[in-house]
Amino acid sequence: MNIATLELSNNLILAPLAGISDLPFRTIARRFGCGLCYSEMVSADGIVRGQRKTLDILRSGPGDRPLIAQIFGSDPGVLAAAAEIIEERGLADAVDINMGCPVKPVIRRGAGAALMREPERVRLIIREARRSVRIPLTVKIRSGWSPTEKNALEIARIAEGEGADAVAVHPRTASQGFSGRSDWSVIAEVKAALKIPVIGNGDVETPGDASALLGQTGCDGIMIGRAALGNPWIFRNALRHLAGEGIELANLEEKRRVIGEHLEMSVGRYGEVTGVKNFRKHLFWYTKGLRGSAAFRKGAGTVTGKGNVLAVISAYFETLAEVAAEEKMPLDFLGKLNISFNQSKAFSRLGPGGTEER
Repeated sequence: MNIATLELSNNLILAPLAGISDLPFRTIARRFGCGLCYSEMVSADGIVRGQRKTLDILRSGPGDRPLIAQIFGSDPGVLAAAAEIIEERGLADAVDINMGCPVKPVIRRGAGAALMREPERVRLIIREARRSVRIPLTVKIRSGWSPTEKNALEIARIAEGEGADAVAVHPRTASQGFSGRSDWSVIAEVKAALKIPVIGNGDVETPGDASALLGQTGCDGIMIGRAALGNPWIFRNALRHLAGEGIELANLEEKRRVIGEHLEMSVGRYGEVTGVKNFRKHLFWYTKGLRGSAAFRKGAGTVTGKGNVLAVISAYFETLAEVAAEEKMPLDFLGKLNISFNQSKAFSRLGPGGTEER
């Protein structure tokens, strides 16, 4: 799959996830086969104003390519200027304009999914951005504002007509938020009408869903979002499934190793205090569904310091390995046996200050 001049190794794409799809997370996703990553959504106004925190969100690194920087805003001139800065500074390989975010702070600015109600503004935004940059330009849209205001096809046609190189479609309305089910027929309708690549997004939760999305819609790219939280192996297994091969569940040691490496990268990216804090949500996602994980998460959520967190992770996975060895059965995310996690064994390794009062 190609998006204009941007060549991809495969058509699996990591969605832009605010507060989640940072450099460490993208690095892990790429390791397991993700062909293209989006950045977290960033403010076009913040980029133009040169705000350090905004620009820091776009920090990349060796191997973090191909990368699409997603920006949001409602002013055509500001969005175009932000896209130009991204191109000039080499912050990403392409720029995506968000027209699908349903959260209230974004909507109140007239940005995100609010743009689905303003086709002529969409036209001006894409036109100005296209005039400003030579790198690939894409847009991400929803099916519409509400069940009675569905206009994904209209917006997609405007995008193509004004020079966008691809359109990503999340077929829920803005009023749905993330509830209910995605209507994949919207993706199919857009794909049938456009010549540029169409990326399908929404409810791709398993490798089988990835194949089903392709089969039912004919879309060019498969965007995976929430299903990758704590499960970067979905990219590896989606690729295997698409190739007609069996899926390869991560074994216990692989999970432990990836968790530790993700923590190390988070600390390297943000420093120890912030890195550990930011990583906690990922740790909870990685261990969700594992045996004794509820007790583990309850205790691990109060641990500070990289070394202490690594010690707790090691102790927990040693406990899981011992149980698995005794039972002589594979351990995976679907394990349902009710065992208790020995917190005293895990937390006995903590150094001073390893926990905090709450």
